[in-house]
Amino acid sequence: MGTALAPVPLVVDLDGTLVCSDLMAESLFVLMRKSLLEVFKLLLFLAKGRAALKRHLAQFAQPDVATLPYRRELLAFLRAQKQQGRTLVLATGANEDIARKVAQHVGLFDLVLASDGVMNLSGRTKAERLVTLYGEGGFDYAGNSRCDVPICKKARKVILVQPSWRLRRELAGFTNVERTIDERKFSPKTYLEEIRWHHWLKNALVFVPLLAAHRLYQPAPLRSAALAFAAFSLCASSIYLFNDLLDLPSDRAHPHKKDRPLASGRLSIGGALLLMTVLIGSTIAIARILPPEFAGVLGTYFALNVAYCLGVKDVAYLDAFILGAGYSLRLAGGAAALDLPAAPWLLVVSLLFFFGLALLKRYAELISLRSHLGPQARVRGYALHQSAAIFGVGTVSGLLAITLLALYGYFVEQRVLHFVSVISICAILLYWSIHMWRMARLGKIVGDPVAFAYRDRTSQIVGGLTLLALSGLA
Repeated sequence: MGTALAPVPLVVDLDGTLVCSDLMAESLFVLMRKSLLEVFKLLLFLAKGRAALKRHLAQFAQPDVATLPYRRELLAFLRAQKQQGRTLVLATGANEDIARKVAQHVGLFDLVLASDGVMNLSGRTKAERLVTLYGEGGFDYAGNSRCDVPICKKARKVILVQPSWRLRRELAGFTNVERTIDERKFSPKTYLEEIRWHHWLKNALVFVPLLAAHRLYQPAPLRSAALAFAAFSLCASSIYLFNDLLDLPSDRAHPHKKDRPLASGRLSIGGALLLMTVLIGSTIAIARILPPEFAGVLGTYFALNVAYCLGVKDVAYLDAFILGAGYSLRLAGGAAALDLPAAPWLLVVSLLFFFGLALLKRYAELISLRSHLGPQARVRGYALHQSAAIFGVGTVSGLLAITLLALYGYFVEQRVLHFVSVISICAILLYWSIHMWRMARLGKIVGDPVAFAYRDRTSQIVGGLTLLALSGLA
């Protein structure tokens, strides 16, 4: 009886194939989070070639391979192939240090081929290396991008894993494509979830100056306020994307944030960067329609939030202050869009109230993580043992804001209806603040308080009452 021939080796790509991400891009954002100066130094290494750049990134900024979004269906297929005695090879353009750590974590590969700091193992270079080792048609290959075309042409059989449209087009008509693994389908819901469109309600603050000036029903000012709302919404969404790119390692280790589109791999880094570019471009286009002062306010808002993403968010209380300032800038932006002077009292009230709301978010996160991490729970620059202080500062800040708003209604508003409306808003905000802090203390708020408020019946009623009270200022 003849001896059965051993199956040919199965060679697997890493970026976009074994994992739903690009490790070089991930390393770049990890480095950006650590030091902007080091990011600028990358230009020196880029002049030496992509292999040198990848080696430098691998030395100073590696993602956590244990939390990477691996393709489950492909892993199941590889395990089955391994049980049949097949040789599995990880061949990647990523740096060899990261590639070996991935291989060790997965525990399936017999050989690792990767970039070594001198040679960039990608495209034709990878194809030549594999042909040298196994001969043309002496291996099967699993890949996903257009740069894999030269390798696919030399392979016996090809497995396409979440293939790009360019790869599909290049390989159209090829008879050696054995199977296609499509785990992630395009869904508009994924993009809406990532830009956090439900947070756009926060930007309704741009309409408050319109209310304060009692011009809500005038078409021209209303149009300007609507454009300001759209600009702030798109700008905020671009910042959410940037923040999530910087926070990929920590989000994947978080019990709740790991399910976000970017962290889970449902949205690629390339897709996120393209979406961020579209959002910023749309923001600029809208801002050019409005007065120049609005662009200045919006630019300040963007710069503050970029600084927040790059490190300020790890500084206790300063992070909450920046978030509170962001809400004040929304009000200032609304006034600038209408060519109105920003009322100082309104900016101070909003800064204090939303500073307290930002601390509520940190407090809720600490209480939520306590059940997972115990006494060692930490959120950004806050530790669980500081929760009582956060509770105190947050509630006092909110109460002070409501008090100042009430004093404004008493001393400034002349019409009885306007005064009653302001005092009613104060009473509603006071009740809602007490309710939200109570919910946070009970561990009912998981994640963002605004997202909780959308689902919370009490908050929905409070929102309706607030709108009713605001109608008295129109």
